[in-house]
Amino acid sequence: MTAFTTRYWRNVLSLLLLAACLLPLSAQAAEGITSLRARAEVEDNALAISSRYQVVLPGNLQDAIQQGIPLTFRLTFELTHPRSSAYWLRLKHLFDPTATLSFKVMYYRLTNRYRVVIGGLANNYNTLAEAMAAVGSIAGWHVLDVSDWDEEDRKLLKGRIKLELDIGQLPRPFQLNALGAGDWGMESPWSHVAVGGGS
Repeated sequence: MTAFTTRYWRNVLSLLLLAACLLPLSAQAAEGITSLRARAEVEDNALAISSRYQVVLPGNLQDAIQQGIPLTFRLTFELTHPRSSAYWLRLKHLFDPTATLSFKVMYYRLTNRYRVVIGGLANNYNTLAEAMAAVGSIAGWHVLDVSDWDEEDRKLLKGRIKLELDIGQLPRPFQLNALGAGDWGMESPWSHVAVGGGS
């Protein structure tokens, strides 16, 4: 019985040590930007994009926010189909088949709260995790007027979206650091969206 108990506790101890070794790896793997939802639909005669991202900042960016340095993330939409119609629309409506929306994250030490400014609207959050959950999350973002498109053409609309840290919005000394350090660059892969449901 004693031999069984000794082997049992050795196995438990080995599993705990393995879990302790893997924990830092899983924490590092969680850093970055992951797309949780990306959808396109036509509403109110416009192509509307809805998205949600999981943004986990590496330690140096968390420290930067705590020091009062605002971080700006850029959500970009690109129209991928139909390209010929996109060119015609650029001439007719002066529309560039790319649209962007900014999410600015700031920390206020005096109130110990975080603020996220999306376009011209701002919301306050108690924790960094809550604030980062708002970054890249949008519903019904109108990126293209399709009021003069017929129903069949609307169903062919396709595009792609991505979220990235806008290094150009950092204060100048941090821009120089960011250019030399790969861990400052954060961006999600492109997510494809289509009105007809395909990709």
